[in-house]
Amino acid sequence: MEATQLQYVTELRTVLTRLIKKLRKESATGQQLSLTERSTLVLLQQNTALQPTELAAMEKITNQSMSQILAHLLELGYINRSVSETDKRKAIITLSEQGEEVLKQVRSERDKWLAQAIEATCTRHEQEMLKQIIVPLEKIIEFE
Repeated sequence: MEATQLQYVTELRTVLTRLIKKLRKESATGQQLSLTERSTLVLLQQNTALQPTELAAMEKITNQSMSQILAHLLELGYINRSVSETDKRKAIITLSEQGEEVLKQVRSERDKWLAQAIEATCTRHEQEMLKQIIVPLEKIIEFE
């Protein structure tokens, strides 16, 4: 890869990273939870029900760390814990209604900020360019 191409790639990575960090800060609701706690809630939303060991593996953290995260989320009322029907020794974790609402609130706050930022800083032409870049970015995300 030539130097000018590498510079472009570096600039793209940097700007995307900064945007993600900025979006994380633009949700007062989301800031009350750690990144791993928010990620755990999203995993539960996507998978309906998981065991603590499955969540720990998906988050690439220890079972003990996941236990602490789940205890905090349970205390906040964002998750439900029940006993497995097939194996009474195993716990099943699901997202509670309150947890679902928190995720919706976080996304709403971030979307609202992003919409305001785009409207305030980008011309109509630039807004159209942003719409056009979504498909190529999705292709990059899917690349293995």
